Amino acid sequence: MVSFNTHQVPESTVKAIELVREKDIKLFIATGRHLMAINNLGSLQFDGYVTLNGSYCFAGKDEVIYKHAIPQEDLEALLSYQEKVEDFPCIFVQESAMYLNYKNDTVAEVLNLLNFPEPPQRPLREVTGDVFQLISFFDEGQEERIMKIIPGCASTRWSPLFTDVVPPGGSKRIGIQKVLEYYGLSVDEIMAFGDGGNDLEMLSFAGTGIAMGNAEDEVKEVADYVTDSVDDDGIFNALKHFGLI
Repeated sequence: MVSFNTHQVPESTVKAIELVREKDIKLFIATGRHLMAINNLGSLQFDGYVTLNGSYCFAGKDEVIYKHAIPQEDLEALLSYQEKVEDFPCIFVQESAMYLNYKNDTVAEVLNLLNFPEPPQRPLREVTGDVFQLISFFDEGQEERIMKIIPGCASTRWSPLFTDVVPPGGSKRIGIQKVLEYYGLSVDEIMAFGDGGNDLEMLSFAGTGIAMGNAEDEVKEVADYVTDSVDDDGIFNALKHFGLI
C-alpha cells in the first residue's frame, strides 16, 4: 500500500479507499510495524490494525483484541547467546515502547529505507515486561543457527537485511483470524494485499489473496491474483478488477 520510493500512499490508493468506504466495506492494516511507528498513512482511517505481524491487534486504534508475547525463556536464551557467542543489533518491541541495543550501518540503512523512527538505545538486559516482536538484524546465513536458540519463535523475513521474529501465534494470518472472530466475518469475505515474505500465510489464508506486482516470486505463487506494483496503481487496479470500485 505504501510506496518504498516516496514512503507515502499513492493517490490512486487513497481514491480506491474512499470508493470502497462508500460501500461500507471494512478496511484493516496488516503490518510488521508497531502502531506508534505507523507514520506513512497520512490521514487515512481504518477499522482496525493487525500490527507486529499479528502479535498485537486492534479494533479501531484503541481496543486491543489480541496480543501474544514472545516466551520469556526465548528472550533469555537470545540475550545469553548475544552475550556469549554472537552479538547483533536487535529492537525489542513492547506494548508502548521500542528499544535498540546498538546501531550499525545495516540498521541505519533499514531505518532510512523504511522511513522508520529510530528507537532509543538501551541495553536489552534492562528491558522489562512483555516483548511482542524482535526486529533482528542478522542475515539469512545467520538465521538458521540463531533461530535454533529461540525455538518458541518464528522468523518472518521479507528483507535480506533483517527479519521480524514473532512468537508462535503471531503471524498476520492469526491476526486476521482474530479480526474475523471479533467482527463475525468469514474468511471468504476478506481480500488481502501483500508483497513480502511476512505476507505469505496471510495471502494463502485470505478468501482472495492479492500479490503486488513488486512482490517476490514466492509471494506471487501463493496469491490468487497478481496486480500491478504499488507505484503503478496496483491497489486501485485490483479492486477495479474484482468489481469493488
